[in-house]
Amino acid sequence: MNDGASAPTARRGLGRTFANVFTANLASSLGDGIARTASPLLAARLTDDPVLIAGVGAIAMLPWLFFALPSGIVIDRIDRRLALALAAGVRTVLAVVLVVLVASNTLTIWWLFLVIFIYGACETLYDGAIRAVVPSVVPKAQLSRANARIEGAELVVQNFAAAPLTSALFAIAVLIPLGGLVAIFGIAVILAALLPSLASGKQFRTADAHEAVPFRRQLVDGWNFIMGNRMLRTLWFFSIPVALLFSASSATLVLFVLQTLEIPEAGFGLFLVSGAVGGLLGTLVASRLAGRFRLGPVMAAMNLLSGIFLLFVGVFPVPYIAVVLFALGAATTTVWNILMMSLRQSIIPGRLLGRVHGTWRTLLWGSIPIGTMLGGLLSIIDLTVPWIVGGAGIIVLALIFYRFLMSLPNPEEVDNGDAPPATTGAVPIVPTA
Repeated sequence: MNDGASAPTARRGLGRTFANVFTANLASSLGDGIARTASPLLAARLTDDPVLIAGVGAIAMLPWLFFALPSGIVIDRIDRRLALALAAGVRTVLAVVLVVLVASNTLTIWWLFLVIFIYGACETLYDGAIRAVVPSVVPKAQLSRANARIEGAELVVQNFAAAPLTSALFAIAVLIPLGGLVAIFGIAVILAALLPSLASGKQFRTADAHEAVPFRRQLVDGWNFIMGNRMLRTLWFFSIPVALLFSASSATLVLFVLQTLEIPEAGFGLFLVSGAVGGLLGTLVASRLAGRFRLGPVMAAMNLLSGIFLLFVGVFPVPYIAVVLFALGAATTTVWNILMMSLRQSIIPGRLLGRVHGTWRTLLWGSIPIGTMLGGLLSIIDLTVPWIVGGAGIIVLALIFYRFLMSLPNPEEVDNGDAPPATTGAVPIVPTA
């Protein structure tokens, strides 16, 4: 327990610089929400094969296996604002291609796979860059709050706005949401380019001579750092099978909702809203729970509960029950993700954020296509089986690693050698009695 825990402490606002980063991320998040809702719906119109439907999720995550490491090196080498703008620019072009294919009635499941794969490659660059920007504009003690706000905003625009609206418009005319995708990613390019200089990551590049190191040697920098840090190493090897099981559970979500729960196509986005409600709740309580009970115990509890909720979705495949369980599972998963990201950002030095993040996601998210295809195969037995198998597996892992997770520190207790961020426009917020 901290010595000063009993005394009231002033919290700081996250500042104008973070507000600019937050706003720029909103446009990209809205585009992601439209794309992620439209992709499985497009696939469901092109085929009813559960393995091919699962392939949509697998193809989306496969780029992490091939591009996460190179993207991480690029993020540490160039202006991170440029990385964000470049990723959004390519996704704008992909949206145009998708509009043309649909309008000309030439879209096939294989063309859809190709578009999704390239889109996923851009995601490796964007995701790594935005995660590297956050710790450069807010202090460690505020990382949980900052990540919670970003996560909460993403949930709101992707699920409360994008998911139901896309589903409804999709049922009217497919080209309407796809046309909106072109405009939204175009705006994201402009907003990313206009971010303030503190978001560029220049302060870390000037302190590191990695530009002179051959590209191929930098591929192992992230691996060496993770393997040299016992806490990160254990978290990594724990998170990989958990991610695999999660992806197996939801591999054929669209078929589970449409066929097992018998919810109509127009209601698919509304079903996703239940997850958004739970996720939003998670963003509201994540930093408060960590402040009250410490990060470690909260992460241990959330991981165990998420496995239980996944298991029960498969055991009780009834619409109203599934909606509640889906929401609760999203809440626990969101709390876990926020606290995990905040802890990683506090451990990894700023000059290595791109490379370590890329290495982390290579195996973690690179394992997701395996889990997704596993879920697709299990769905041949029954669409509830992936939820049961995935949930049971996560429960077992949560119990095995429970003591380790309980021991994890708060971000502000970790020293990675970086100086605190420069002035970001943050102002003190003194708590009231």
